[in-house]
This record gives sequence, C-alpha cells and structure tokens, in this order.
Amino acid sequence: MLIYTLCALAIIGVFIFYLFFYRAWRRNRQLQQPFPEHWRKTLKTQVPLYRKLPAQLRHQLEQHVQLFLAEKSFYGCDGFEVDDTVRLTIAGHACLLIVARNFSDFDEIGSILVYPDRYYARGVESDGVVVSVSNQVRAGEASNHGQVVLAWTDCEEGAVHPHGHHNVILHEFAHQLDYLDGTADGAPPLSGEQARHWQDTMTRAYEQLRHSLRHHQKPWLDPYGATEPAEFFAVLTETFFQQPGHLQAEQPEVYEALCGFFRLDPLNLRSHPADPGKG
Repeated sequence: MLIYTLCALAIIGVFIFYLFFYRAWRRNRQLQQPFPEHWRKTLKTQVPLYRKLPAQLRHQLEQHVQLFLAEKSFYGCDGFEVDDTVRLTIAGHACLLIVARNFSDFDEIGSILVYPDRYYARGVESDGVVVSVSNQVRAGEASNHGQVVLAWTDCEEGAVHPHGHHNVILHEFAHQLDYLDGTADGAPPLSGEQARHWQDTMTRAYEQLRHSLRHHQKPWLDPYGATEPAEFFAVLTETFFQQPGHLQAEQPEVYEALCGFFRLDPLNLRSHPADPGKG
C-alpha cells in the first residue's frame, strides 16, 4: 500500500511540475546557452532597429529571439526553404513587439508558415444574407489557433525599408497580441483605467480616420486601418515602430497609449514605465 501511495505522490508531483514549472525550467535552460555571434550579425542586417536599442533592451530582444526560435516551428510552403536568415528576420521583428514585455505574450503561437511570395487563400465574406467565397491574394495572415502565415518577399521589404509604411511581420504578430483575450477586436488585454483610456482614445482616432476618408481628406494612417478595429491596431503597430515621429505628431494620445501597452518609446528607444494592472 505504501508503494502505491508513494508512486501516486510521485506521479502527482511530476504532473504539477510539468503543469506549473516545466516551461519556466526549460526556458531558463535555453537562455543559459550563449547567443550565437552569427545570429547577432544577421539581426544587425535584417532588423535595423536592433542596432539602435540600448544594451538592456538589445539583450532582452536576443533572449526573446532565442526562445522564439527554440519553441516555434517554421514551415516553408510552395517549395520555399526556410534558413537562419528567414527565421531570424521573422523572429527579430516579431519580438520587437514584446521586447519590453513578457515572452509569454507569444505562448499561444506554435507555427509560422512562410511562402516565397504573396499567395492565394480562400476568403469567405457574408453580408448577413449572402455568403461569398473567393480566392484572395495575401501577404500574411494570423489566426487564433496559434498560426502565422507570411510572404517572404513582403518580410524582406519591411527589413530593407525600416521607415516605410508597411511591415507584414509587425502587422501579423500585432494580430496575435490582439488575440490574447480571445478575439481580434483592436483592444489587446488591458484592465481598469488603462482599458477605459485605450477604448476612448482608439475609438476617437479610428473615427477620425474613417471621417477623413469619407470626406476625401488625406488620412493620417494607411487607409487599410479603417476597415475594422483589428486592422486599425495592426496598422497602428506598424506605424508605431516604423514611423513613430509621424504618429506622435498626428496622434499624440494614440502614441502615448501604444507606448504604455508596448512598454516602449521607440522615439527615445527606452523602456516605458508599465501602468499598474497592465496585461
């Protein structure tokens, strides 16, 4: 009887360890490995902002990239070969979003599918009565099932033009942050006063963007951001990291709200104090 009891306790102990402590233990072991020097060289080339980060944030980005490459599976599609440059480019840009946040924000991401170029995907649209199905050309997509799909040509474009309007990696991984509360609605997990401030600020800015487009005025953000709140957040994220000066000048409250969420001020390249109760 004693043997059975001890075995049962051992099994329970292993289960508890696996459930609550294994992931942290495994990550600590992973981070004990030195960061390869040739990875640093690739990040300097493929993720231009990496070179400008202060030492502490650069180190944190390296740690996030290290965990990202250890835990996420990459798959080449249509014969595309995924090499270290591809993996580090995607991981480096994706981890910029959480460089001052916890890596656990990406826990639900399991796989990244990479096409050589823009690809066709089936799209389903409904107006409430009629459902239509069509083939759509896409540069990337994200899902709440932990999968991100990217077109490599567009990934390269974002790496080559770090101050351009578009970065598909930032865009799709912003959607993954939006999914953290279960739905992509343009409002990542927030709480208390920060959530109320986010809702007021982003709603007002979103409506301003839609108003300018309806009246054929020059918009302050890529018009694609006006299609729905989820796309508004994703496009804002691209602009926040790629054109922070423009965003701060046009929408200072939006810029400050994004600094609070990402815990980063990209204009000054320093960590931004986290608000109490921040998700």
